[in-house]
Amino acid sequence: MSLPQRVRLVEVGPRDGLQNEARPIDVADKIRLVDDLSNAGLGYIEVGSFVSPKWVPQMAGSAEVFAGIRRKDDVTYAALAPNFRGFEDALAAGVKEVAVFAAASEAFSQRNINCSISESLDRFLPIMEAARLHGIRVRGYVSCVLGCPYEGTVPPKQVAAVADELFGMGCYEVSLGDTIGTGTPGATRELIDAVAANIPRGKLAGHFHDTYGQALVNIYASLLEGIQVFDSSVAGLGGCPYAQGATGNVATEDVVYMLNGLGIDTGIDLDKLIAAGQRISDVLGKANGSRVARARLSA
Repeated sequence: MSLPQRVRLVEVGPRDGLQNEARPIDVADKIRLVDDLSNAGLGYIEVGSFVSPKWVPQMAGSAEVFAGIRRKDDVTYAALAPNFRGFEDALAAGVKEVAVFAAASEAFSQRNINCSISESLDRFLPIMEAARLHGIRVRGYVSCVLGCPYEGTVPPKQVAAVADELFGMGCYEVSLGDTIGTGTPGATRELIDAVAANIPRGKLAGHFHDTYGQALVNIYASLLEGIQVFDSSVAGLGGCPYAQGATGNVATEDVVYMLNGLGIDTGIDLDKLIAAGQRISDVLGKANGSRVARARLSA
């Protein structure tokens, strides 16, 4: 299969990237990050999560972030809404697109949200109905698609079953997440083949963590399978609070650099993106997780 001419990147840094940080982050810094990312050309930014701050303290203030950002007409500013209360809060904040998530692993589902996969999917039904009534688009995530910290290997047919449920209930796109970053190109292509049996490839996205250094090659394998949407996090921020040892998402800068080299358009200004990643890294007092950014900034 030939490579696509254009790829859409879903920037998850402000939400998935920051949610696992130990030190508090000011709302103003979150707003600055989102504005920096939209100015760099990101067309889809996951701004925050409407979840209880008891469980994810860093996502407190998501409504204030949405109120403070400088919205652009051509940018989608989305939020995670893991339950109906979260959806209501997102709606009140003026969010036009939300995301819901389910796991492909029963053990991970229990550890993450204290319920079975089936129970988690049932919880999304009222969200989907309310979203339809209010004209809100819903994106679906499936975690642990290429491995689980508790169960090990996850069969592709198990992932496909969960993805089918999300797509069937109305998620316009389903993102397949390698939560612990153990996937390899061969396993990635096998997974996509299994999921694409019932869901068009144009409705699928890839979400790869770089724990084992395989994220970019897995993205390339996905491109060969016809996938044209990928989640990434500026400066490689992120991790999973429920998966010990899982390091950050693939860095947006590294993905853009690779796609540029392949002649694939993203609409993103790499220099502005690198500046945004370095700025938030400085705020967090940590090293920039993007290899491309580190190379450029040290040259």
